[in-house]
Amino acid sequence: MMGGGSWGTAFAVVLAEAGSQVTLWTRGEEMAADINQFHRNSRYHPDVDIPETIIATTDPQEALQSAEIVVLAVPAQSLRANLMDWAPWIGDEAVYVSLIKGIELGTSMRMSEVIAEVTGADPQRIAVVSGPNLAKEIIARQPTATTVAASTQASAVAIQQACTTDYFRPYWTTDVIGTEIGGAVKNVLAIVCGIVLGKGLGRSAHAAIMARGFAEMTRLGIALGARPDTLTGLCGLGDLVLTCSSEMSRNMSCGLALGRGETLDTILQGRLAVTEGVATAPALKKLAQEHDVDMPISFALADILAGHMTVDEAMVDLMSREHRFEAE
Repeated sequence: MMGGGSWGTAFAVVLAEAGSQVTLWTRGEEMAADINQFHRNSRYHPDVDIPETIIATTDPQEALQSAEIVVLAVPAQSLRANLMDWAPWIGDEAVYVSLIKGIELGTSMRMSEVIAEVTGADPQRIAVVSGPNLAKEIIARQPTATTVAASTQASAVAIQQACTTDYFRPYWTTDVIGTEIGGAVKNVLAIVCGIVLGKGLGRSAHAAIMARGFAEMTRLGIALGARPDTLTGLCGLGDLVLTCSSEMSRNMSCGLALGRGETLDTILQGRLAVTEGVATAPALKKLAQEHDVDMPISFALADILAGHMTVDEAMVDLMSREHRFEAE
């Protein structure tokens, strides 16, 4: 497990309780000692016990050199650089599992594409886990379901079996594109939903943003080759509903603070973890434009975050768009 943040730690617990021996890499010596000595990650989950079978280390070579499954739980924009550093210690037969929900700035690549490009791994050795999964609920062993995607059924089922517990239920698919697009787009939409509620614009507006945002997610996914049924599932609609409705979501809470008038810099400086939707918004805009996909809500957020438009201006712009058939 590469990444000892909130989600990385929670998924490490899932893997351990599903029967795997887990070595958890983290950057901080203090965190590694906390996990090894007290079986707690006090930084992210101070009140939750971690299985004693999880061993933490700050040495990536120790974590990777004998790993059969390499789970990646680092910020989207640092994945490429990290993989380039780690590649020499990863076995030729290791399977990569991405927990990351984002689009890479500059390249407009999904995370599985970044993994393939940097490592040269066969697509059958790359899987994605994405769904309506809040780390604090999962590590508290509260029930949830998720999507496991890989290019072949055999690969997806293998990862599905590796992370099945009595509280974590994965479903498999071979639609990697749809699974990753759902996870990336919902983070952007969650910030917008937070802004709407933070500004006191009401639950009707909130519901409209979710519904029209889901239409944007679906248009982009289909343009890239995703299956519509994937996006109506856990990794698309399911994750969208959760992330746009819970203040436990970093993206939703970021939007709430923006809507209440806080600056983006102030919000981000006060956070332990990365708010993926902030960097994904401009990357998503570029990706959609490259494929001639109309995503006005997502584009508006990218312009707001870049300082090209105020929230009030964006709302006026969205409400005054040309009328159209709803299914478009």
